[in-house]
Amino acid sequence: MVRDSGRPLMGTVLVTSRSFSSGSIDEVGRLADAGHTVVTASPSHDIAELRALLPDAIGWIAGTGVITRQHLDAAPHLRVIARYGVGVESVDIAAAAEQGIVVTNTPGANSDAVADHAVGLMLAILRGTTAGDRRVRANDWSMLRGRELGALSVGIIGFGRIGQGVARRLQGFGSRILAHDPWLGDDAVFKAGAVPQGILAMASECDLVTLHSPGGASIITNEWLARTRPGIVIVNTARPELIDEPALAQALRAQSVGGFAADTLAGDARGLSSPLLAADLADRVIVTPHIGAQTVQAVDNMGSMAVNNLLAVLAGDPPANPVSTKA
Repeated sequence: MVRDSGRPLMGTVLVTSRSFSSGSIDEVGRLADAGHTVVTASPSHDIAELRALLPDAIGWIAGTGVITRQHLDAAPHLRVIARYGVGVESVDIAAAAEQGIVVTNTPGANSDAVADHAVGLMLAILRGTTAGDRRVRANDWSMLRGRELGALSVGIIGFGRIGQGVARRLQGFGSRILAHDPWLGDDAVFKAGAVPQGILAMASECDLVTLHSPGGASIITNEWLARTRPGIVIVNTARPELIDEPALAQALRAQSVGGFAADTLAGDARGLSSPLLAADLADRVIVTPHIGAQTVQAVDNMGSMAVNNLLAVLAGDPPANPVSTKA
């Protein structure tokens, strides 16, 4: 189905992002001031819930839930899906293009927040911060000896905005920085302050490896773990599928891997079944509940960019951050 060329200038905007407008900027108020009515719904994008809301929507500020052709068929007036975040793998881009719906995202809006969190996790696992806190609360003040970040060789897999942000922060510590990104040439990696290196070579050359790649195939596999420098530390603030969790749990128990820190696990909220959360690994594993992007500044950045993109499309102007445009 191809939509007509009419562009309603005001109407209903559906919001399905949990943290939208929860920072210091009233983005809901901005939409209201522009003449729109804002309705909110669950970030799960349950079609049974949304079926009553989508027919009136001209714009959608969408969270991470799946948006299928079925959703779009139920939204005959929809002109724009403004993803609140970067990833658009959950959106049926082809169906949106067929139906004349512009899809946008918010690249770079939370890069600093995630880079900060990645370095924070590095420090926490290297110094045994959470394990130390648990011991003190049990009246155990025994010494925990850690390692200094500046003394380590750190590999960054995925050297986009977040990976380069991590590199800038590590330069202040004095770490030796290696990086891999299939989309960047060696000159660009050198210019950003790192030494180009392959993923397999990083296993044996690095004391710590931090993951900032898009989802897809696993990187931390049995093959990769078999090559690691003893005591290597792994940090993941990207996608859970980058880690073979049973293989990593086995390597932690064998102490060939010294520690693991992550902001995500396979299944996320259902991740209590992850082998990495086993009680015997608690002192060498830190997991946070997907909070890398949850800062006031990142929420404001994502909200402002999403609203700017949405308002531009509804005004008939090109958005600043298109992922796809009308067919």
